[in-house]
Amino acid sequence: MTSKQRAYLKGLAMTIDPIYQVGKASITPEFTSGINEALEARELIKISVLKNCMDNPKEIAQILAERTKSEVVQVIGKKIVLYRESKENKKIELPKVKKQ
Repeated sequence: MTSKQRAYLKGLAMTIDPIYQVGKASITPEFTSGINEALEARELIKISVLKNCMDNPKEIAQILAERTKSEVVQVIGKKIVLYRESKENKKIELPKVKKQ
């Protein structure tokens, strides 16, 4: 993902609310499958890390990205934004990469 594409996704992410929260239990298999389904449906999702979660939000973002084969767009404080292109219902058109 290029910096231009990442910037575009960050702009889109500013307007959406977190749809998942990571709590004390951290990342469970059920949580991961829920994230997977949400990414397929929406492509861009925001996750909130609660105060009672002792894990580092950046580490959580990396683990979720690996497990769901998605990209970490950004981690700001306790908010994580993930992106993965949908196979069935593509909604977001990323800026094209210019070839040099």
